[in-house]
Amino acid sequence: MDRKLVVSSSPHLKTPESIQSIMTDVLIALFPVALMAVIIFGFGALITMIIAMVAAMLTEAIILRKKNFFGDGSAAVTGLLLAMTLPPSPPWWFTVIGAVAAIGIGKHIYGGIGHNIFNPALVGRAVLFVSWGTHIAGDIWPKPAPFNMAPDMVTAASPLISYDASLTDLFIGTVSGCLGETSALAVLIGAIWLFYKGHIDWRIPGSYIVIVFILGVVLGGNGVVGGLYHILAGGVMIGAFFMATDMVTSPVTPTGKLIFGFGCGLITMLIRVYGMYPEGVMFSILIMNGLTPLIDNYTLPKRFGEVKKSA
Repeated sequence: MDRKLVVSSSPHLKTPESIQSIMTDVLIALFPVALMAVIIFGFGALITMIIAMVAAMLTEAIILRKKNFFGDGSAAVTGLLLAMTLPPSPPWWFTVIGAVAAIGIGKHIYGGIGHNIFNPALVGRAVLFVSWGTHIAGDIWPKPAPFNMAPDMVTAASPLISYDASLTDLFIGTVSGCLGETSALAVLIGAIWLFYKGHIDWRIPGSYIVIVFILGVVLGGNGVVGGLYHILAGGVMIGAFFMATDMVTSPVTPTGKLIFGFGCGLITMLIRVYGMYPEGVMFSILIMNGLTPLIDNYTLPKRFGEVKKSA
């Protein structure tokens, strides 16, 4: 006879989703971005992504002492997201160090998945940025050559430095930059999949992008075109949809998500306009990650029937 009552520890609410299924969905969502990066920048981009993913998964397998190389898929996602923040063809050791830092410092030093405070991929990039910043913060980047798989490339200034790219080029991705920040179209295609699967909602990316647009219009010059330029150039799109929406490091309340996105957009634009670096997405998300517990604490809804204590 079938069991009518199953006694087990909490939680008692079950869901067909698992960590591995969610991470697989994120990998699927990142596929258009990765594909566009390879089309635009060639085999160097593919090699960078493979190195980052393998190094991240291997690091996690060693830390957890597991033979399952893929695991729950979170390390693969971290490695691929890290690669999205890097140039097309950085030195192999540079990518490996970033992946090891992302998993070791950004994730497992806090106790593993679900316990990390900061987005692991951005922690890895931050380590690389402060240690070997010339590889990712210079003003000369490989210039795209669509469908050209030759290993050598000419260089050009990043759109956030030169401000000479058209909105069409920025939207399609035929501009210089990191692997995941060139094609807004590819990011949007991946984001649609995440929305469809219910893994993200509109609040964080929506408030992030709206604030960037408003401040781009007010502070960036050139009116509406300037606002759109700041949305499409750099890492705003992939940051808003794939980094800031990280379930572990972003607020859980609806109001908190709006505040989080607003803060990310504000800090991004302040750094871009008034800071010494052309890009501020990484710093903005990491700063807001650190504020997430405070945001959640002050935006939790009142319990049903709760009344204020009398003085």
